[in-house]
Parts: sequence; C-alpha cells; structure tokens
Amino acid sequence: MDERPRTLRAMLAEAKDTSELMVDLAYAAVYFGDPDMAEEVDELEEQMSELVHDMRAVCVLAGRSPRDAEGMSSVLQVVSAIERMANDAVDIARIVTHRLGIPRQLVADLSDAEEVSHRVLVSEGSHMAHRPLSALELTVQAGMRVMAVRRFRQWITDVDGDTVLVPGDVLFLHGSPDGITRLRELAAAPVWEPLRPDDGDVLTDLDRAVDVLVEMKNLSEAAVGLAYSALVLGDRGLAAEVGHLEERLDEMKDHLELWVLGAAADGFDPSSLRGLLHLAEAAEDLGDQARAMVWLVEEGEELHPILGIALGETDEVVVHYPVAAASPVDGSTLKDLQLNIEPGFTVLAVRRGGGYLYRPRGQVCLSAGDDVIASGPDEGQALLAAMFGWELVENDEGEDELVPTV
Repeated sequence: MDERPRTLRAMLAEAKDTSELMVDLAYAAVYFGDPDMAEEVDELEEQMSELVHDMRAVCVLAGRSPRDAEGMSSVLQVVSAIERMANDAVDIARIVTHRLGIPRQLVADLSDAEEVSHRVLVSEGSHMAHRPLSALELTVQAGMRVMAVRRFRQWITDVDGDTVLVPGDVLFLHGSPDGITRLRELAAAPVWEPLRPDDGDVLTDLDRAVDVLVEMKNLSEAAVGLAYSALVLGDRGLAAEVGHLEERLDEMKDHLELWVLGAAADGFDPSSLRGLLHLAEAAEDLGDQARAMVWLVEEGEELHPILGIALGETDEVVVHYPVAAASPVDGSTLKDLQLNIEPGFTVLAVRRGGGYLYRPRGQVCLSAGDDVIASGPDEGQALLAAMFGWELVENDEGEDELVPTV
C-alpha cells in the first residue's frame, strides 16, 4: 500500500483485517484451484511483513519502564500470533502454487460450505464498472460482501458504500457460494464451473480424512474468530473455548495423519495426499495461534487497553447479543434469517446450555436465551440488535448498551 498506518492502533486493526483476508483467500484458492488467488496471498504477505516490523518497532520504543514493557508484551504476543496466522495462510496457498495435490473429493466437500471467499475482476462495460458499491447492493443481489479491492498494486481494505469500482479492479468477496454465478454476471467475468469428484472413485480412509479436514478448516476459522472476540470482550469463557478448540484440532490432526497413511497403503495415488497433510498442519497451527492470542485472557492477566480498542475498530466488529423472547429471530433458523446478507453478519458461535455451537450451519434454530457471537460491518450493529430484540443506546461513558424492545 502507498500509505501505511502510523499509529499502533491503526496498524493492529490493519494487521487483523489483512491476516483474516489472507486465510479466507488461501482456503478459497484451494477450493477454486486458483493460482492467481494464491498469488494474491503472497502479495499480502509482503504488506503484513511491513506491518509486523513497524508494530514491533513501536512496541520497543514504547517500553520505557517495566510497567510499559509488561503492557507491551501482551501486544507483542498478539502481533506474533497474527504474523503466524498470515504465514499459515501462505502455507495453505502453496498447496495450489506448488501443486502439492488435493483430492477432488475435498473440493467437493468444501463446496458444501455455507460461506466461501471469491475473487472477481471488474470488466469495462459491466454492471459494476464506474458505480459505487452502495448502488450495487451485492449482499442482496448475490449474497456476498466485499472484503477488499485491489486496484493495480494498491490494496483498499477500508471498503465502504462510497467506494466506486473501476474496470480492472479485483474484488475479494465473502458470502454464499450460490451467489457466485450472479456475481460474475454483474462483473462480466467468465462463467465459473466448480470442480466435482471423479465418478467411480472408491474412498475409504481418504473419505474420513477429507471429512475431518473440512471440519478442521471450520474449527480453525471458528477458533480465530472466537480469539479476537475474547480479546475485544475480555471474556475468559470465550478464551477457554478457544483452548478446547485447539485441543480438538490437535486430536483431529493425529487421526487425519493415520487415515492419510492408510489411504496411501490402500494404493491411492500419494501425490494427491500431500496437500491434505499440508492443509492439516496449517489448520492445526491456526488453532495454536488463536490460543496463543487468548492465553493472557485465560490466565486473567491484564491486557494492554490498545488491544481491545484496535481490534474492536477493524473493518468488522464482534458483537455478543442474547436472543430476546418474542424477538424476530426467536424460533427462526439461521438459513431463514440470512444474517450474512442483511445486515451482513457471520455467526461465529451460539452459546446454549453452557456449551457452544461453533460456526453453526443454516439448520440451527435460535431460541430465547441463546447467546450469539457474530462478526460483521459496524454499520449493521443497530439492525442486528433490533432483530435480536434490543436497541443500542449510548451510555454516559460513550459505550453502547442493550435496551430491550420486546
């Protein structure tokens, strides 16, 4: 980017957004088998390296006393975890760029995801060219929201409705895979056909390995989302849940390795198995870094206040709303609500009966008493709160409080 953020708060927010974008794009590169998307991850790594270098320099300069140094140590721990997450994204993308091999069965299973990332080029003469994002209503038209725009060598991550698209822009979006066809029509991009598993494949241990890997992907993304939530909210319960997810990812990786070795012994082409092991390693490490971020929260240690401020002011905010009885969402399934389209929020977890449902799928029905943790655009908070039966009211300290409306 031409202008790098100068304050630590701005750099932390930028680093969080960039690392999440890199992970989304890396998994999408595997799903789409898209080397161009994988190379975008490499370009973002250069930006991330500069951010990490600058953030560490600021932290060192700020440590003028033992108390300052202790406070900055928590910031440095989060910075290191974000850097490792970005490195994991690069490792995932290299499955495509280095042609490590991925069974087509895995791609088919990933296509069942309720949300995916996609990359599309805006062509001259298309419906998107020379129009602001607000006029396109992509969340309604295609069920996808723009995470970032690359314009030549410049990255635009603070995307809003006033951003005007020009021919040659590359959009990076996240949302329902059902909207990809419509999205590409609006951008005048070539038709995309998803990969499907080869007919006649007989899979045994590999079947189980692929199923576990898809679950590892979902759990690793949930762990990262919950880790950021725990830091913003200072929630030890959420931090503990991140720890449970990290332990589950470790166990799943052990099982997956055994099943991949079993598939190789059954005569399955080993060249298509290397990517599975590579992907499992990266997904497991994402869980490790999520836990590293929340370790201080788990231990009840004091966090530097800049972490909550910076991570709470990123392009996406994290909210924790209970479901009020008789509210519009009470008794509705996530599929019916389509929160990812309007107001553009992704549900990270639902707390119910003392436990959590991570990355809940569309058939999950919300009920009064559920606590929902979701991430999405800041401007959508008020609408989401209203759907859950609350009004956001600013208190004397300038913080939002939930006031019941039902």
